[in-house]
Amino acid sequence: MGERILIVDDVATNRIVLKVKLRSACYEVLQASSGHEALRMARHAAPDLILLDVMMPDLDGLSVCARLKRDPATRDIPIILITSRLDHASKLEGLNSGADDYLTKPVDENQLLARVRSLLRETNGTAELRQQGASALDLALEATPAPNDTENTIALIAPRPETGLFWRAGLAGFRGLNIRIMTRSEALSDLSASQSVPDIFVIATDLSHRNEGLRLLSDLRSRPATRHAGMMMVLPANDAERAAIALDLGAGDIIYDPFDPAEMAVRLKTQLRRKRQADRLRAGLSAGMQMATTDPLTGLFNRRYAMFQLDRLLCDISGNLAVMVIDIDHFKSVNDRFGHAAGDAILTDLALRMKSFLPDGCVIARMGGEEFLVATPVRDGSAAYHLADTLREVISGQGFVIDTMESPLTITASIGLAVAHPQNNQTAPRLIEAADAALYASKADGRNRTSLAKPA
Repeated sequence: MGERILIVDDVATNRIVLKVKLRSACYEVLQASSGHEALRMARHAAPDLILLDVMMPDLDGLSVCARLKRDPATRDIPIILITSRLDHASKLEGLNSGADDYLTKPVDENQLLARVRSLLRETNGTAELRQQGASALDLALEATPAPNDTENTIALIAPRPETGLFWRAGLAGFRGLNIRIMTRSEALSDLSASQSVPDIFVIATDLSHRNEGLRLLSDLRSRPATRHAGMMMVLPANDAERAAIALDLGAGDIIYDPFDPAEMAVRLKTQLRRKRQADRLRAGLSAGMQMATTDPLTGLFNRRYAMFQLDRLLCDISGNLAVMVIDIDHFKSVNDRFGHAAGDAILTDLALRMKSFLPDGCVIARMGGEEFLVATPVRDGSAAYHLADTLREVISGQGFVIDTMESPLTITASIGLAVAHPQNNQTAPRLIEAADAALYASKADGRNRTSLAKPA
């Protein structure tokens, strides 16, 4: 069985009808016959989605929904309200209670299943983002700023300019929404270049041609700049078939025209909340990945990631690969004399110099303390030695500024160099071992030297 769905309805026949539809789509189905039972099951069974009847005798669906959304253990479970109430006021009340959608009886099966798929796809995506980062993600999220809810940009893409103006006028009274009217061509332009990608696109299903809005939805979902934006489709009244298609193409929500602006505003804010959560998770994951691979002082790769990158280079490269192990001469005396803050400043400055001098695409890492590693493709051993020795001169050629000294401090470095040839099938540990041996030779020869390891 697939995801677990809880059906809540006090009428057994209604539960059975929904159960048959869901089980035919290979969902696992749980049932609750009252609001209080639904609250207990939501906490203990942790369903992936809840279909919730509104009119129940003990505790109505709106109250159940509000309680579930207040409870940290259940607030992220998507909820679809199902009711026979057709008026806009009831729909608005349901959406304001925290429901993700509000469907009226009799429920269209295709639209229901499409809505279920859409919500599960979104919640599963959020869960995957959380799982990928694990503890590193939690740590990174603490350092990731919360999104600014005052900068919510909504792009309206309507079939005619006057329709877009009418939609914007209806939404004008709702705070926190920066409304823009866009054409299809503007939506498909390189929005990322101006950093102005809207948070949500509201798109009419039919633009200049029938279904052109659906094609635009698919295009926007496929493009890196817009694939994470929220998408809401505006459909002709009762067009359940294309509503299902829109949801399956990646729309986060749908609304039927003519719509109540208040309903549109509530749905937009729900979409914005989901997008902000996903954006922050992605940013946190990216920060977590950086924390896992980067030395926090210098911003260079750390030892673990450097070894991974070196293995990758050895597997992928078809030519020669130079591996340098670089050690700052007499660095302990610098720390002892000027303090660790001065030592840290030197390490940071040295990292900047290496990044500025070395070619793009090479691996630069801090292996620990005052030891660094560089791996880069080279033409041959002679070119590798020239690059390494020039780097040594770059390090020693200009003094390092220390706050407590009037003049810059001269720092030198010793370098051990090993060159991997394609035919040798050398491993990363063996290469570093060879470069280390060459480094010791540089130290023994008086420091501020570059030594080339003997061929294996």
